[in-house]
Amino acid sequence: MEMSNPSWHHPGGKLRELGAQKLTDSELLSIVIAPGVKNRPAETIAEDILRKFGSFQGMENQPLQAFLEIKGMADTKIIRLAAVFEIASRITREVLKDCEKNQVK
Repeated sequence: MEMSNPSWHHPGGKLRELGAQKLTDSELLSIVIAPGVKNRPAETIAEDILRKFGSFQGMENQPLQAFLEIKGMADTKIIRLAAVFEIASRITREVLKDCEKNQVK
């Protein structure tokens, strides 16, 4: 049940209080790309990214230049995103490999 008067003021606090599964895609993304830049909080930048690419899947394998076109994105934030996508890819490969092993048995 959502709290009517939450004590959090940013996605990290919401995650800590309610759990990661309660965050929207843009809230999760804003945690990865934080902090924002002058007059553009990370939440706004994250919303712009998702609007441009449509989803996390749409972000995958995009060239660096595509992210640099979004105001507030720079190398460090893009490198963090690339690392997150690689972690997700490795997890997916491990899960698929385990599923294949279980099907062979």
